[in-house]
Amino acid sequence: MKAVSVKELKLELDNRSPKELRELCLRLSKFKKENKELLTYLLFESSDEATYVESVKMHIDKQFEEVNRKSYYFIKKSIRKILSDTRKYCRYSQNKKTEIDLLIYFSLKLKNFRPSIRKNNALRNLYIRQTDSITEKVSALHEDLQYDYRTELNALTESDK
Repeated sequence: MKAVSVKELKLELDNRSPKELRELCLRLSKFKKENKELLTYLLFESSDEATYVESVKMHIDKQFEEVNRKSYYFIKKSIRKILSDTRKYCRYSQNKKTEIDLLIYFSLKLKNFRPSIRKNNALRNLYIRQTDSITEKVSALHEDLQYDYRTELNALTESDK
């Protein structure tokens, strides 16, 4: 079965009743955890972005506490999983400010992680790629926001040089 285009989906959804749309959404939420998480964000959390950011930060904190620190192999796997989840939460929001806030927070947690990421090339490179990515995203924002985020970024990358 081949999936149809977004345009065709829009046209078909326009022809459905509100009750049918509700049933489709509920059915969709049963198939993947991500669909359910996105619906949760859209229905309950999108109205208060600041609270959403704080809840994701608490989730990131919890994940960093649970990292298996026995070897760098397990640390790398755990850190990549945390970054993947963080990016997923950024996609749900589609708000550039939220995305930058969460990625800066992730980078700060990674920088302060023990054992130090400086002892492992893969983790150090991941950190550098993240700060470069954040710098790129900040440059697309309004000038006032750019200034605020650049000061945060400078504090983040200051001791690395």
